[in-house]
Amino acid sequence: MSYEWHDVAGNIGVAFILITYLLLQLGKIRSEALIYSVCNAIGAGLVLLSLYYEFNLSAFIIEGFWVLISLIGIWKALRKDPQPKERS
Repeated sequence: MSYEWHDVAGNIGVAFILITYLLLQLGKIRSEALIYSVCNAIGAGLVLLSLYYEFNLSAFIIEGFWVLISLIGIWKALRKDPQPKERS
């Protein structure tokens, strides 16, 4: 078994996803925060990159949806109004 650069990329992606989830569970970040979705998208993207070289359909499906869902989170975080609205 050889350990190639794409294996390193995939493992870094897994680390991104796991560390992000750990930080969420420890209350260090919120699921609505931009950083949460960005880290998940980066992690899943790196895993997808590694799957280009050693394809696995099940992993491709879950990581593909992970990226798509993370992009929805990024979109929601970016369009969120940074200023709280004043009450009348």
